[in-house]
Amino acid sequence: MRQFPSAAIIPRTSWRKSAHVKTLKTLEPLTTRLLEIKRIQSAASVLSWDQETYMPAGGGAARAEQIATLEGLAHERLVSPHIESLLTAWIDPTTGQAADTWDEPSRSLLREVWRDFRRAKKLPSDFVIRLSRECSLAQQAWVTARAESRFAKFLPSLKTILGLKCEEAQYLGYQNSPYDALLDTYEPGATVGQLTPLFAQLRARLVPLLKRVQASTVSIDDSCLHYAFDHTKQIEFGRLVLVAMGYDFERGRLDLSAHPFTTSFHPTDVRVTTRVFEKDLPSCLFSCIHEGGHGLYDQGLDPRYYGSPLGESVSLGFHESQSRLWENCVGRSRSFWHCFYPLLQQTFPQQLAGVSVDQFYAAINRVTPSLIRVEADELTYNLHIMLRVEIEQALIEGRAHPEELPNLWNDSMQAYLGITPPQDAEGVLQDVHWSMGAFGYFPTYTLGNLYSVQFFEQAKLEVPQLEENIAAGQLIPLRQWLEQKIHRWGRMFTPDHLARRVTGNGVSPEPFLRYLETKYGELYRL
Repeated sequence: MRQFPSAAIIPRTSWRKSAHVKTLKTLEPLTTRLLEIKRIQSAASVLSWDQETYMPAGGGAARAEQIATLEGLAHERLVSPHIESLLTAWIDPTTGQAADTWDEPSRSLLREVWRDFRRAKKLPSDFVIRLSRECSLAQQAWVTARAESRFAKFLPSLKTILGLKCEEAQYLGYQNSPYDALLDTYEPGATVGQLTPLFAQLRARLVPLLKRVQASTVSIDDSCLHYAFDHTKQIEFGRLVLVAMGYDFERGRLDLSAHPFTTSFHPTDVRVTTRVFEKDLPSCLFSCIHEGGHGLYDQGLDPRYYGSPLGESVSLGFHESQSRLWENCVGRSRSFWHCFYPLLQQTFPQQLAGVSVDQFYAAINRVTPSLIRVEADELTYNLHIMLRVEIEQALIEGRAHPEELPNLWNDSMQAYLGITPPQDAEGVLQDVHWSMGAFGYFPTYTLGNLYSVQFFEQAKLEVPQLEENIAAGQLIPLRQWLEQKIHRWGRMFTPDHLARRVTGNGVSPEPFLRYLETKYGELYRL
């Protein structure tokens, strides 16, 4: 994995000196305008959230225009000559760095605003509006196509989005692969060249581990997870866990959507969604915990910096690390269920009365190749990610075409996991990301998995009796540690620098692989 540029803190230039250190107060002409832009983007996000939750089906076309208009306004304000003149007066345009006459928060803010400005400046406003409109319409088409399990219904929208994302990559520019330009949107500085060997390291250990698990004489029965579980009670239990995690319902909501997601309009208004299946208990439960991890990150951002990069998450890899840490390191642990399993039994006494906590723990950690990514076990999950990354990279590079996707997807599932989806809804249509134009997002899930174990291991070193706290249902100490170490910093540091501040190391597959080998070695007596 490439080491993101971090240096000591941030490289300090000496191209312009002053007798006095400048602070964020000096940047108010810039931050005031950034706040206006953020408010416009937040309004668009509210409309997008409503589109995915409560909007009547007939409102789709109008909603697409509303969102596109707001995104266009936000883009025009960001690339305005006024903001450009402010930035070029305060930084060296050749390096993107501010002089050492600024304090560290100011240098960080200017560095990140310059990055956002330069990327946005490369995109014509009419293109931004068109992309926003088409993504909004595509999401609606995806919902219908998925419900009917008919890829053909989504194909026209997908072709449009793919063409626009290829166009975006050309606008942004790249050295080796157009996929790099899109990946950089979600994980700054990451490239195919750095991720490919990282994925190869994972594959080299995960595939043999999966084979050893499949060859084990241990057979785990997970039938207890597939009885009939009342929808309302599933949501109530998910809400209970969210409260225990520290998710603040005075500043958040829990709703239903076709694909679970989290959206934030402000640290005081962060909303999560889940979905519920009567005979699949883990789906709602772990979606709540996963999205709750995202929600805690957004609620933990410093509201003083709202509107600026210092009030935003550092990267999607970090964001996914929070959701995967809570979902897996906590939510699939023995310690967690020591406290919460009796409560789950009380919620579903008929279904779980004869199931011990050890049986339940084994059931939720059972390894079996599955069709659906979000319901995959920890061992096979990254294989789901790898096949998606390979497919979307091939699409962006022109080595694959949208019409081929169902067959390409099914062939990849067979190659990676030994199973073939019986229908499109369980195959190529299961994820919302491509309808949103989020090509380049999927790699951040794997990065998030790696970071999650590194962060959790560090938390266990620094938080007294963390495992005991979790076993007692006391999850707030972990949330507080994550908030202090990660959430509150926003984009003050680069992803690599922040990871090193927290753990002493950059992203590494070794802790994650060691965690899986230990966990499944015990569970399957390997």
